[in-house]
Amino acid sequence: MKKLKKDEIYDNLGKFLRGKGIELTDGSFSSRLRQGCSILTNSINFAQDNLGKAKAQIDGKLDRMRQIIHDKTAPKLAPKPASPPPKAAAKPKRPAKKAAPKKTAPARKSKASSAK
Repeated sequence: MKKLKKDEIYDNLGKFLRGKGIELTDGSFSSRLRQGCSILTNSINFAQDNLGKAKAQIDGKLDRMRQIIHDKTAPKLAPKPASPPPKAAAKPKRPAKKAAPKKTAPARKSKASSAK
């Protein structure tokens, strides 16, 4: 936001009151009103400056917090091996021997079928 000029609030207040039919003339009332508007203007400008600084700090800390959350919750990648082992030095594997199927004895004939 833009900074307010020193007498900007007082001037706008005077225009507003003039529109309502009240004229501000030089006197103790208008000088106190001018002082109050000046204090208000300084306070607003000071608050705007500090609000901008605070916003920048909050944004920085928020980005840092997001990064920490990302680091803690991101999936971890498997570490890559430094170098693969050389294939020439490895012993060749022998194929496994297949077990021979067991032979079963032929079924015996029953005595009743041989008597016929």
